[in-house]
Amino acid sequence: MTTEQILILGGAILAALVIIAIGILSARSEEDLIEERLSRATGNELEPFLGNIEETSDITTSGVGSERSALSFLDNILKERKFGKKWRTQLARADIKLTVAEFATLHFLGMIGGFALGYFVLFSGDMVFSIILGFMGFFAPRIYVARSISRRLIAFENQLPDTLSLWVNALRSGYSVLQSMEAVAKDAGEPTRTEFQRVVQEVQIGIDMSDALQHLLDRVESEDLDLVITAVNIQREVGGNLAEILDVIGTTIRERIKLKGEIRVLTSQGRITGYLISFLPIILAMLLNVLNPGYMGQMFENRACGWPMIGVGLAMIGIGAAIIQKIVDIEI
Repeated sequence: MTTEQILILGGAILAALVIIAIGILSARSEEDLIEERLSRATGNELEPFLGNIEETSDITTSGVGSERSALSFLDNILKERKFGKKWRTQLARADIKLTVAEFATLHFLGMIGGFALGYFVLFSGDMVFSIILGFMGFFAPRIYVARSISRRLIAFENQLPDTLSLWVNALRSGYSVLQSMEAVAKDAGEPTRTEFQRVVQEVQIGIDMSDALQHLLDRVESEDLDLVITAVNIQREVGGNLAEILDVIGTTIRERIKLKGEIRVLTSQGRITGYLISFLPIILAMLLNVLNPGYMGQMFENRACGWPMIGVGLAMIGIGAAIIQKIVDIEI
């Protein structure tokens, strides 16, 4: 193939990916509009406790009906499988309003986009590095969701002491547990606001308080929150002064957060060393392949010796990164 043909083919692939991605986003925006209209009619903004938006098969919109129908069919197949349930939970914890089918489609688009980017743009037809970039594109959505979950969890845990202070003040003002949670939802920041609003809405539609709190813990997998919910459930069963209990728990959590910050500062050098040791050999190999393809090409062309050496090297990099992460991950 000539250079002109390669550029035309690469541009066509990228254009197709962009069109498919726009179709997914358009379908999602139309469904959000439908939910908004339904919420206005009912007076409640109801969301399932896992945060996934339910499909409305009776309503179709112009321009996205076929895409929505195909994604709904694929979602019905995937969402009941084991990995589909896991993806639903992860998307809910990241507060990303995508279905399992759309998340799977993003994996496919990322793989094709990464391979096309490597083959046509970065590595000029080098199949090995293009495949590696395709694998990186395949896992890019999972990495993004994992980082979103981590950021959201850290933000929630950092807000938890102040949230408990608001909760305690509301209880001491004479509010019930549900009323105090509603007051917290009005005054707290994100993501605490959204999570407490969901608990209040679930209780308002008839779900038991303990189940609604368990749904909250399913969405926010936090040990500190587990301690709070356990205290609330015990108080509802045996009685006691919930305000004093939450006040003590809030003080304890505040001290734990302070200690975690100090440990994170002390272990920052070890974490950076782990990142450097993990990514430096890979980046160096890519750089040498670009600067001197004949020298590094022997490593990839020799299947008897080169490929086993690459596999052993990647395995040792992964083991070293895991060991370093285990060392610097100190539980409190």
